[in-house]
Amino acid sequence: MKKAVILVIICLAAWISVNNPIVNKYVAALKESALPAAKQSDPLYQSIIKNSSTYEIPPSDAKVDSVWKAIPGYNGLKIDIAASYKNMRKKGVYDEKKLVFVQTKPKVHLQDLPPTPIYKGHPDKPMVTFIINVAWGNEYLSEMLATLKNHNVSASFFLEGNWVKKNPELAKMIVSAGHEVGNHSYSHPDMKQLTAAQAREQIIKTNEIIEAATGEKCVWFAPPSGSYRDETIKVAAEQNMKTVMWTVDTVDWRKPSPEVLINRVMSKIDKGSMVLMHPTEATAKSLDRLITLIEQKDLQIGTVTELMNEERIIK
Repeated sequence: MKKAVILVIICLAAWISVNNPIVNKYVAALKESALPAAKQSDPLYQSIIKNSSTYEIPPSDAKVDSVWKAIPGYNGLKIDIAASYKNMRKKGVYDEKKLVFVQTKPKVHLQDLPPTPIYKGHPDKPMVTFIINVAWGNEYLSEMLATLKNHNVSASFFLEGNWVKKNPELAKMIVSAGHEVGNHSYSHPDMKQLTAAQAREQIIKTNEIIEAATGEKCVWFAPPSGSYRDETIKVAAEQNMKTVMWTVDTVDWRKPSPEVLINRVMSKIDKGSMVLMHPTEATAKSLDRLITLIEQKDLQIGTVTELMNEERIIK
């Protein structure tokens, strides 16, 4: 009887020790460490390693270009060898379609650059953005918003503070439709002619009005008529805002025909382009066709924020 009790105690102790979480963790670690050794001798694993360099794209650092000024960074691409091996291991055959990709971050980001205006996104990113400056043209806004909605496209509307003060409901409507809003000064002055204090007042006042009307905080500033000086950019940076310009101008304020406007844009648009427009009759009548033609060039249309982020578009 005594021997039986001792035997039960020994068995119980053995069971507890084997099912102990610490022991389980240790055993799992041993299995994990043994797995790579098995992989090393697997021809499939070696094939994935051999082909991985074919798909590797190094990340691109943000930089200040001599022509285009601040250019955002862009993620690189590489193969997740372990995940790809796991995907193919069941059939044991190399299959390009089952490769798993991971993105690699650049070392220098847009926020690391000194205060510098931005004229375009990264030239390898197949995306463009519409910069819609609003200080007038209320009668065409609804039509443009409807067209953007029909195409499921989000744009960046840069609002004049004085306009928002007079049209808070329209500002809310823009945000409710899923669009981004930015700062276009308060009273549309020539920012190049303003002192730092005056520029600061224009920017801060507009930020406050836009946030009060829409609940959104502006992170982008678009100076009226693209007029600025270095101090303007620095003042915006003090408010944690970056200054954006444009790559392609519709010149819609000159009332071109839809054909002229579309040809003007499509002859210049490319990866990373920022297209400047306003709520005008010319743009309202051109927008549907313009979006279709841009997407036919295999370019996505997103907000300024989406264009500036480093996320690589993988097709």
